[in-house]
Amino acid sequence: MVSTWLKATVTGVATSVAFAACSRDLPTSAHATEALSPAQPVVSSSVTPALPDFTALVEQYGPAVVNVTVVGKRQELPEFSFPPGDPFGEFFRRFGQPLPRGQMPVPRGQGSGFIVSPDGYILTNAHVVANAEEVTVKTIDRREYTAKIVGLDEKTDVAVLKIEATNLPTVKIGDPSKLKPGEWVIAIGSPFGFENSVTAGIVSATARSMPSGETNYTQFIQTDVAVNPGNSGGPLFNMRGEVVGINSQIYSRTGGYMGLSFAVPIDVANHVKEQLIKTGKVTRSRIGVTIQDVNAQLAESFGLDRPRGALVSMVEEGAPGDKAGLKAGDVILSIDGVEIDTSSQVPGIIANKKPGSNVKLEIWRDGKSRQLTVRPVEIEEDGQRVASTGAKSDAAKQLGLTLRQLTPDEKKQAKTEGNLIVQRVDGPAAAAGVRPGDIILGVNGSPVKSVDELREAAKKRKGKVVALLVQRNHAQIFIPVRLE
Repeated sequence: MVSTWLKATVTGVATSVAFAACSRDLPTSAHATEALSPAQPVVSSSVTPALPDFTALVEQYGPAVVNVTVVGKRQELPEFSFPPGDPFGEFFRRFGQPLPRGQMPVPRGQGSGFIVSPDGYILTNAHVVANAEEVTVKTIDRREYTAKIVGLDEKTDVAVLKIEATNLPTVKIGDPSKLKPGEWVIAIGSPFGFENSVTAGIVSATARSMPSGETNYTQFIQTDVAVNPGNSGGPLFNMRGEVVGINSQIYSRTGGYMGLSFAVPIDVANHVKEQLIKTGKVTRSRIGVTIQDVNAQLAESFGLDRPRGALVSMVEEGAPGDKAGLKAGDVILSIDGVEIDTSSQVPGIIANKKPGSNVKLEIWRDGKSRQLTVRPVEIEEDGQRVASTGAKSDAAKQLGLTLRQLTPDEKKQAKTEGNLIVQRVDGPAAAAGVRPGDIILGVNGSPVKSVDELREAAKKRKGKVVALLVQRNHAQIFIPVRLE
């Protein structure tokens, strides 16, 4: 089977239930007991000295967790047509009767949510209530409310609901930045419609990015808490009884839980919630740059002490990054004092900055750190190059490149500022992933317009790795080439 990312909303009624049981030896040493015992009073350890007891947490905050039932919009089937000469078709046409039409079954789904204010604001996942015609919220005491969708944000998978009620139980909001791998957490939700189910596990990782093709504005919390269809939108609690995330996705080859669950950090959800309640939409910012991760080879080529930061591979002309002085080859090390370890951190941080505000960037350029100020702007939602044969240049032999100069017409067609196109590739460049048709724009952060400039830039490298900036299909990327 192919591995898939699943957003866990029940779309039908379960017809079978599989039961499984397992046991394992519990640690009995004093050291194991001390390591696993909870440090906060909200979770007692009276049941067993080795594992925490979550009963106090569930009793206190479980009533704030709700079941969300969704009825979608009914969709009509396409008009039925009879084959030519069919007598039934002739009957309908002769007597002016409309052709029979069918209807799809009404789509239904279930998910979870949790109450964040006594007057009825509820957080859940956007995919739980997307395209809903009717949303019903049921509390732990079996009261039911018709919910209004205040707003939803598909990019972070967060939605806000509102029910008309007062003095409702609420959850306590925590700080997901303090989570550490190995820390105990629990989920409460309605997997497969089994309301108020409690599952427990540990934090597997923090700041985890999903492998999607779209810009990722969320760094997920990864856990091994059992999360299944219907858990979506439910809270993830830490040991202090604080909500640190919204359970959103699982990674599975079977359609069910396989030990990989992902939650949207609650600070991200709160930022979205405040904007949806206030304006009904989410405003995000951009600085107009394309970035990529810094691997070990790129770090060596740019003189960094270790792989870190976000490497700028392209800067849009006239964009905030361009106006601030950012250049291809710069490595963003921090944003407003927040250290950048991987490039996936940058979109979410920049997106949450207020458009027009001053944002401080620490960048790495020419072997030293520099400071820049950029003013983000609001995000407005809404070819193959063929080279003729040419001779191999001595200047590119060490890299394994056969290059030639682009003609003015080719440059115009390719919309490029580069002059050198790759005709053939072998050796180190081929092993690194350089392809025929790539246009060489720079070496180690320095722009190159000719073979001579390429030769001189390559000589100035700080190690055995040369970072080539290439244009490929209207995108710019850095490719580290290790010289033999």
